[in-house]
Parts: sequence; structure tokens; C-alpha cells
Amino acid sequence: MSQTATDRELVQRIASQDRAAFQALYARHQIRAFRFILRLIRNEAVAEELVNDVFLDVWRQAGRFEGGSAVTTWIFAIARNKSISLLRKRSELQMPEGAAEALEDDTDTPEVSTQKTDKSAQMRRCIETLTIEHREVIDLVYYHEKSVKEVAEIVGIPLATVKTRMFHARKKLGEALKRAGVDRGWP
Repeated sequence: MSQTATDRELVQRIASQDRAAFQALYARHQIRAFRFILRLIRNEAVAEELVNDVFLDVWRQAGRFEGGSAVTTWIFAIARNKSISLLRKRSELQMPEGAAEALEDDTDTPEVSTQKTDKSAQMRRCIETLTIEHREVIDLVYYHEKSVKEVAEIVGIPLATVKTRMFHARKKLGEALKRAGVDRGWP
């Protein structure tokens, strides 16, 4: 397997059932896909399962990839659709009565106390306060370095809507950071 194979070349080879090409593409992108999914659904075990589902779809649909966008854009679109589908199913399920009282409150653990003093942890907590629409554009642009155009393709919304969401997400994130006492400068 050539280390210089492009993502598009790998997808073409995957379409021909090339397992080595699939392993290379998986190794190249599974961590970023996992992080993206995790930020949307907030459950590591489920995120791991969804990553596997995403790449199973890549394997099955490689022959249908038209190359109109970057391979990573295609992978992130699959990841987003699976995550949103799962979140919709979750919202349809309701927690049994009394289950909320049985949940443990771990806010006073030493680990949580340490995280409270960590600026990056505070930033993550502030990002978590955003709506899923705002979280996903922040995540794609800042953590996955996607362009606004690529975000529009992944999310399936107009370019102007992405720009509007970015504007509001930055504003709300700034307000949340200010409330948390986090200055915008980083050491």
C-alpha cells in the first residue's frame, strides 16, 4: 500500500473491494470521525459504534462516491447523518419515571474539580452549552478545519446559513466563556 495514495484513490480501490485501501482510509480518518461524532452525541461507546457504522457505509457506498466533494466531507456527512438519526431516536425515548433520581452526581470528584481549573475543559463545557446546530459548525470549522463551503455540504444547508450559524455560535460561545470567567487569550 502506497503511503501517498490520495483519499480519492483509496475510495476507488475500496469500490473494487480492496481491503488494504479500506484499512488505510480507516486509519487516516477514524479518529477525526470519532471526535466529530462524540462532540455531537456525547457518549464514547456509542460514538465508537457509529464510527464503525460510518466506515461500513463507506465500504458499501464507495462505488457511488462521485467525487464532487472531498472524501472527508463525504465521510463527515455520513457521520453527521448517523449522529442526527440517533439523536432523533433518543429524543423519542423517554427516561423511565424515577430513573433520574438513581443517576449519580459525580460533580464533586477530584477529576471534575481539576477540570474546572483547566481552561480547555472550560472551553469544552462552554461549547457543550451551544445548540447542536451551533456545536457542529464550530466543531467542523475549528476542530476539523473544514471550510464554510465544506460545512454546507456536510450539513446539507446553504452557505449563507452556515455563515449565520457561525456568527451566532461565536457570539453565544463568547457570552458563555465570559460567564464562565474565561478570558479569550490563551497562554
